[in-house]
Amino acid sequence: MNDFTLNRRGVLTLAGTAAAGVLAGCAEPRSENTMEGGSSNTYDPDNVADGSVYTDIYEDVIDSVTQVRVSGIDTGLGSDGEGQGSGFLIDDTHLVTNEHVIADGTEVDLQYINGDWTSTTVVGADAYSDLAVLEAHHVPEESSPLSLSEEYPVVGQQVLAIGNPLGLEGTMTEGIVSGVDRTLETAERDFSHSNVVQTDAAVNPGNSGGPLVDLDGNVVGVINAGGGDNIGFAISAAITSRVVPSIIETGEYEHPYLGIELATVDRQIADENDLEEAAGVMVVDVVDGEPADGVLEPASISRRGEPLPIGGDVIQEIDGEEIPDQHALSRYLELQRSPGDTIEIGLLRDGTEATESLTLGARPSME
Repeated sequence: MNDFTLNRRGVLTLAGTAAAGVLAGCAEPRSENTMEGGSSNTYDPDNVADGSVYTDIYEDVIDSVTQVRVSGIDTGLGSDGEGQGSGFLIDDTHLVTNEHVIADGTEVDLQYINGDWTSTTVVGADAYSDLAVLEAHHVPEESSPLSLSEEYPVVGQQVLAIGNPLGLEGTMTEGIVSGVDRTLETAERDFSHSNVVQTDAAVNPGNSGGPLVDLDGNVVGVINAGGGDNIGFAISAAITSRVVPSIIETGEYEHPYLGIELATVDRQIADENDLEEAAGVMVVDVVDGEPADGVLEPASISRRGEPLPIGGDVIQEIDGEEIPDQHALSRYLELQRSPGDTIEIGLLRDGTEATESLTLGARPSME
């Protein structure tokens, strides 16, 4: 494993703050002797009042949640900047955070709630899932790995967001799962994250990379964005459980890839194409040389009024799994299939049902 060398422009966790120097919410610059064993935090778990079930969960989880400090960020102003986020222990030495938290830095350090600092090695990062894995050079004895939930979250389920919003270490907020299976568009990159969990637990810059946990302390998602008032998002434990082991083992993760542009069939598309119902996913375009090329038929574009796709294949099923919209297609591929798998696609072509098979490729790297 190599020391951190990624320098691709990502969305900083402290987006919009001053680019040079120590960013708002970060602690003052630390000296070398604070690394790996120094303690400046006054939190004493043996000297707190009786709380609630949330207190118990916090005390069980907090030793495994860290601040993530990123330095060496090129500000373009002649000096390096810093960013910060959150992370959590996933096994004895590895931690999970967001790819966008660490993407622009040259050095990544951690601070545990007991005050210990440690340097890290970046094992790997995956922009498509916004997940990264760090190997810590020091882990306190009281820190233990958190478990990823094996149960998919449901709307209304109580959850807790734990991390370091605005640099305020060891913060916990409470809420519910307010939506599941969201598709989250990225601000600066031409792709989206699938199978995202939505929550109304307060999430702010600095929470990114921290755990969203259930009332058993299991991680239901890796917090990656705050979308506005009472809306936050997390990469699901289901996606995390596929991506993180691969990064630990190989340093990367390959996502399945069809090589198509698509659109969910809504009422307008259904009417324009004389379809009986507004369901399925229309193939808008096919990428040359990718798995769907020569297998699936792309649409042409109507220019009467609002541009609409006309005549493309409408994907209705994959391997017998109903595909009512883009969310279902992305979820099925991300959670059930891998590059190299052959899939059977049930579709509607020129008003006639048909079946096509193709072998999935790997999503191209953004490098």
